[in-house]
Amino acid sequence: MHVQDWLDTVPAAAVYALVGLVIGLESLGIPLPGEIILVSAALLSSQHAGINPVILGACASLGAIVGDSIGYAIGRRGGRPLLAWLGKKFPKHFGEGHIATAERSFQKWGMWAVFFGRFVALLRIFAGPLAGVLRMPYWKFLIANVLGGIIWAGGTTAVIYYVGIVAESWLKRFSWLGLVAAVLVGLTSMLVLKRKAKKATAQKQEAESEAGPEPVPAD
Repeated sequence: MHVQDWLDTVPAAAVYALVGLVIGLESLGIPLPGEIILVSAALLSSQHAGINPVILGACASLGAIVGDSIGYAIGRRGGRPLLAWLGKKFPKHFGEGHIATAERSFQKWGMWAVFFGRFVALLRIFAGPLAGVLRMPYWKFLIANVLGGIIWAGGTTAVIYYVGIVAESWLKRFSWLGLVAAVLVGLTSMLVLKRKAKKATAQKQEAESEAGPEPVPAD
């Protein structure tokens, strides 16, 4: 069976549910490839008449907003111990370097770190929980969360959908190449952020080594 023929058998409701669920869980703080799923689904909607891109974008936006809000509530309740626990369970995603990079973003941009974080692979995982841990006022968080979720999800869906329409004849023959390209884009963005996090960790360790141990007070 050709890839396109197989894709045409996928129920639209299943695609909407999968996109909303994966993006919601990622926004909540679970390391999942939300962007890759959204890009792949948007490509699929450009070739699958049964998948409405407007509904797809709405489901993705809802998943992003709800997931971030739950992550905020968890972070506010769990506090710093939650980040330490996540660091032990998921060191590749919640290591000191990643946390330090995210905290610097929040210190620099405030509530807009939530908005801009929606467009950066791994920062999407941190935005909600870290905003809660740092006790950001919920109304500020909600504004940035809603705007970021709608613009990111809706914008990504629209752009990829229209790219798929323009290249429809090519994608019908080589649809698997489009999906591979989407995966590569997502992985590249994750690798870039990981490299920045490793650099931040190295700088922190270097600063601590130069500072030396704290002096012990004399009795």
